[in-house]
Parts: sequence; structure tokens; C-alpha cells
Amino acid sequence: MSDALPISHKRKLIIERIAASAKRAGLNNNQVLTAVSKMQPDFKIKEMISAGQKVFGENRVQESQARWGKTFKHIRNDIELRLIGPLQSNKALDAVKLFDVIETLDRMSLAKALVRAADKHGSLPSLLVQVNTGEEKQKSGVRPSQLPLFLSELKKEYNIKPAGLMCIPPLKEAASPHFWLLKKLTEEYGMEVTSMGMSNDFEVAIEMGSTHVRVGSALFGSRI
Repeated sequence: MSDALPISHKRKLIIERIAASAKRAGLNNNQVLTAVSKMQPDFKIKEMISAGQKVFGENRVQESQARWGKTFKHIRNDIELRLIGPLQSNKALDAVKLFDVIETLDRMSLAKALVRAADKHGSLPSLLVQVNTGEEKQKSGVRPSQLPLFLSELKKEYNIKPAGLMCIPPLKEAASPHFWLLKKLTEEYGMEVTSMGMSNDFEVAIEMGSTHVRVGSALFGSRI
């Protein structure tokens, strides 16, 4: 999508494409568009908010604190903020204080840190488990074969029932099998949220049952 188009127009086109994808698949058009604002300049975020966008995804806690805890603090309560990047356990308290949803729970040590942080803060954000559907060594996430035990341990040790699952398919593979697997797993475990699909493949993800798509460059254009 051309960088020359106004951000409001890009958002409108993406929403139309989401609706068309849902229609092709015979699904209700209730999917959530998460605008991936990581590393984007504040003026673009402001334009996106002015266009009506309410859900944003951030990759790093520190960057998010500066943006949503300071620059846009006055409207923070009107925004749903989702952490979509890896989270270090020592940043758990900061993340719990700032985010409404953490999509990248992938290990028991992080679950422990989040629960401790929630005890201090008074509440725990909604949690998604990141699934490493491609079983890539360099990528975060729970391997599909380990998911049953991981979910069982979350429930047993911390009484955590995640709201859903998230995945990032391998770059050099077709996304469809990974989307199919993630949707199958969310249904198998009775979860409501399937976060999958980004700028290059969100339409395929919608058709395969995604409830939340994470779109960055197709909305904001190139990073400055």
C-alpha cells in the first residue's frame, strides 16, 4: 500500500479487506484490528487515533512507557494496549501496569513473574500464549507438542487460564498451515482469541479464523 495515502484512508482500506475476507469465509465480521505502532513516530500514532483506531500493539515495554505513559497518557484509558513482543521477566511489573493484554506468555518463569507483579499491582492483564508453530529454535513460543502440559501447569501453579493463543509463522514458509494449527488448538482448548495474521497475510488469517490481526506497515507505511 502506497505511503502517499493518508493514514485514515489506509485504515479504511484495511478494515474493508478484513470484512471482505470474513465474508468469503462465511464468518461474522467481528475481527479486531490491532495497529502495530512499535517504532512508529508519534505523529503517525496521533493520526491513527484521530482516524478512530482504539487497539494498538507494541513490541517493547520501555518504548511503550514513553509513548503511552507520557505522550498519550491523557487518552490512555480510551485505548486497548497489547504487548506483542517478547517480555523479559524483570519487566513483568512494568508490563502489568501498562498493558491490557500480553500476547507473548511462553514460559513458566514469566507466568510466575506476571503473577507476582499482579499481586503488587492489583490486577493481571488478559494473557495469550505464544505458540511456536514452526518450532524455530531462534523464536519464542511454546511448541505445539508442549502446549497441553504448559496450559495444565499454568492452571495448577497459578490458576491462569489464557484467553487465547498467538503465533508468528516462519518467514520462509506458507502461513496457512500455521494458521490452521493455531485455530485448531484454540478450539481444542476452548479459547476465544486467535491472534494471527500481519500486514502480508492477514486476509488468509481471517479466512482461517483469526479473531485479532496485527497490522503495521500496511497501516503506517515505512518507518521513519
